Amino acid sequence: MKRNYRNFYLFCSLLCCLATYGQRNDSLKIKPKVNWRENHSPKKATLLSVAFPGAGQFYNHSYWKMPIIYAGFGALAYAVNFNQGEYKRFGSYYTLATDDDPNTVPEFPGTPDQLRQKRNYYKKYRDLSIIGMAGLYALQIVDAHVDAHLTMFDVSDDLSLQWSPQIHSMAQAPNRLSAGLCINLTF
Repeated sequence: MKRNYRNFYLFCSLLCCLATYGQRNDSLKIKPKVNWRENHSPKKATLLSVAFPGAGQFYNHSYWKMPIIYAGFGALAYAVNFNQGEYKRFGSYYTLATDDDPNTVPEFPGTPDQLRQKRNYYKKYRDLSIIGMAGLYALQIVDAHVDAHLTMFDVSDDLSLQWSPQIHSMAQAPNRLSAGLCINLTF
């Protein structure tokens, strides 16, 4: 008796599969391929780059620039961190050297003037590293914006430069002629 039910279930499942075999042609929707350069927005590239450094380059498909940007930010962040640590260290040495307490002696040998100069040296380079980070941030925004504008620029091999000498008559003085060189760039 079990065998009849198994054959019946097999028969019903085959019927269901055959009934739902295909898909109607009108239900299949295929999106046409869109060239990403046609809908490219410099404003969007700029805003993405402002929101997250490197995102504008990613949007512009300039993937090779992203590691350069991140390496620059990493190097500058390291420089800020190093110089801040040294600034604090020499600042504490300078404080110990100038507190008029004979029991406190800084670990770094030197006069208070030398310690102050060292502290100011690291402060200067910390500040320059922060300015460098701001400059790199602005540079990557400008790069994303300019690169987005240049996506539709024609870089075909069908460029030619033609030059020819010409003689012009001047509008202010019709009796005078001038010679020149006419240069035409054709695409």
